[in-house]
Amino acid sequence: MRLFAAIPTSPTKSSNVAPLFAFRLALCSAAVISTTGLQAADADAKPEKTTVTYKQAGGVAIKADVYATPSAQPRPAVVWIHGGGLITGHREQLSAQVRDFALANGFVLVSLDYRLAPETKLPAILEDIEDALRWLRTEGASQFHVDPQRIAVTGGSAGGFLTLASGYRARPAPRVLLAFWGYGDLLGDWASAPSPHPRHNQRKISDEEAARQSGGAPVADARERQGDGGAIYLHGRQTGEWARDVSGLDPHREPQKFAPLLPLKNVTESYPPTVLVHGTADTDVPFEQSQLMAREFEKHGVRYELHAVEGGEHGLGGGKPEDIAEAYRKAFEFVKRELLKP
Repeated sequence: MRLFAAIPTSPTKSSNVAPLFAFRLALCSAAVISTTGLQAADADAKPEKTTVTYKQAGGVAIKADVYATPSAQPRPAVVWIHGGGLITGHREQLSAQVRDFALANGFVLVSLDYRLAPETKLPAILEDIEDALRWLRTEGASQFHVDPQRIAVTGGSAGGFLTLASGYRARPAPRVLLAFWGYGDLLGDWASAPSPHPRHNQRKISDEEAARQSGGAPVADARERQGDGGAIYLHGRQTGEWARDVSGLDPHREPQKFAPLLPLKNVTESYPPTVLVHGTADTDVPFEQSQLMAREFEKHGVRYELHAVEGGEHGLGGGKPEDIAEAYRKAFEFVKRELLKP
């Protein structure tokens, strides 16, 4: 099945509150899908947060926060992967929309850390995501009463990239994916040439300043880095070195080495059902990235939906609240249908 939903709206001034406000309008709609085979969430039960270490690597304890209500019955899980250009961020930067959707439906919610670039390169970052899902299907499933066959993975921006990567890197693959303003490629000029966009150029970062921010011990939580990951990211976008910073590979001289790392190059007919949400005016991750993934899904017969918010910037700010709400509603409906299928 294919659905492309280009949600019409006139470009408006970007708003930081519109996406969250719009989501509140959509949450009830997303929660009314049939819950056959799954008990509805107890309105009086409050989720408990448990922090676990799902992996040790290179002296780094890589953690996840698990939010779950007490239950003796296996239930679906929703995994959240934070963004931050693969360089910054941490598990407590949890999408409020995803959190509310998961917990309102009685699902277990898992928010991941993973090792961050440039101290750790992309192949090892992808291994962390694979290992997190392996942990969740085994030890995590037993500890938190998760049905290992009903796992959704979702994330925004770099987390959207890692979400899409889980569709071919994790075995078995997740039941369903939801990528918010994500990407499947790092070889295009958007990632490997200097950015012309003001958002990346408000303050110039010198080579010397960028070098001072990195080179320390590996970290899986940006709060533990001695330097400023945001400055590293901006320098990479200003100079066109971002793809090399996170991968350790030169996209111009050795593009073939990127193939195992890129979702765009690894879609097959066995790829899991996927829903994409993206703003058409995104100047951090171009809307074209979701369009390219949709074309690959179409080519290989993968069930998907692409919900485009016209005029939406990175994170959908600038779109009309009602249009953003519709995108969230349809995206969460897609995820829930897939999780509850027999």
